[in-house]
Amino acid sequence: MIENVLIMGAAGRDFHNFNIYFRDNERYRVKAFTATQIPDIEGRCYPAALAGYLYPEGIPIHHEDQMPALIRDHKIDLVAFAYSDVPHTAVMHKASLAMAEGADFTLIGATYTMLRATKPVVAVCAVRTGCGKSQTTRQVCRIMREQGKRVVAVRHPMPYGDLTQQVVQRFATYADFDRHRCTIEEREEYEPLVAQGIVVYAGIDYKKILESAEREADIIVWDGGNNDTPFYYPEVHIVVFDPHRAGHECLYYPGETNMIMADIAVINKVDSATAEDIDVVRGNIAQHAPAADVVLAESAILVADPEAIRGKRVLVVEDGPTLTHGEMTFGAGAIAARRYGAAALVDAAKSAVGSIRETYARNPNVRQVLPAMGYSSEQIKDLEETINRTACDLVLCATPIDLPKLINIDRPTLRVRYEYQDAPQGPRLEEVLRRRLAV
Repeated sequence: MIENVLIMGAAGRDFHNFNIYFRDNERYRVKAFTATQIPDIEGRCYPAALAGYLYPEGIPIHHEDQMPALIRDHKIDLVAFAYSDVPHTAVMHKASLAMAEGADFTLIGATYTMLRATKPVVAVCAVRTGCGKSQTTRQVCRIMREQGKRVVAVRHPMPYGDLTQQVVQRFATYADFDRHRCTIEEREEYEPLVAQGIVVYAGIDYKKILESAEREADIIVWDGGNNDTPFYYPEVHIVVFDPHRAGHECLYYPGETNMIMADIAVINKVDSATAEDIDVVRGNIAQHAPAADVVLAESAILVADPEAIRGKRVLVVEDGPTLTHGEMTFGAGAIAARRYGAAALVDAAKSAVGSIRETYARNPNVRQVLPAMGYSSEQIKDLEETINRTACDLVLCATPIDLPKLINIDRPTLRVRYEYQDAPQGPRLEEVLRRRLAV
């Protein structure tokens, strides 16, 4: 009997699960994807050229709000949930809605869609968005290169454009960002690695991506997105924790799964978190991943001219997904502003335009900082106008990219960067990683 399927996603894990599990599976017919989290990714179609012989017309992508109607209209038998950083309660609310319409609801096992690599894979994942995966990934790449290894990073997908042009993407130079028409979110993840001399792969078909990466790597570093689990079987599974959100490691899907699977648990930001919150995270790791090595890390904040901040009314531009998906109320920029004596953090909400105004409305937790949203050229323009409409003395750019190179800012700017740093107490990441890999 053929089952009709609806895949709930956000233009990433959903496409991977389809490619690996559903695409050529005669048992199923995927009638639609739904989309959420990322602005304006619904209304597209997963193209026939990528969907396989069972889908000569491709597969439509609808907004998640339409799920009940889609279940009824397509007589859906199975709803497959396939995106990340969602509270456990929210997952079950969606399951309840699907089941009330008569459909089964499934979460595909973490290892079921992991691909086997011919080269060792080190996966860097997290329990929430914004824990510090990217800086940890960069540190892992440094460690491996210092061992004389050829390192290639493979990034969790962000295919927000023309899907037929994003099957396999390779980034080795800054020109590649323009060639692939990268969004701010993509640049934030790729640019720091490319600046480090690391080749980055991303896209849609992670089997083809793996085949390409294997040809030029001794070690593959999986650079996770949100709090998703790896697409490749890891030799070593590193999971990053954030004590500023202590306890969240047990409350969000699939971050809790990452915690349970962790070989190395990195508790980040210990330089700015309380001892009590660090102890909460330690306790949860001890209970749920007792065999994991625990490494304490600092998110070292780097500012070229800290004195330029003192006494200024500062507009802080932070990493967007950390504030939206990750539900943080501040990031490295706000920490730097307070640490170096800013007179005030300016709230850009009243000056926001277009999609940035809508972002503030959807995320009432975000105040006194500006999320660097840039999922489209229109949204990038809205970000630029919002910054330039906001009265301030200084713009602190605390995104992973050099934002003034991408947009025109008519205020003085100062970049805030953050890098991985082992905390003085406890083992160093390099020691633990080398022992786990036996290198």
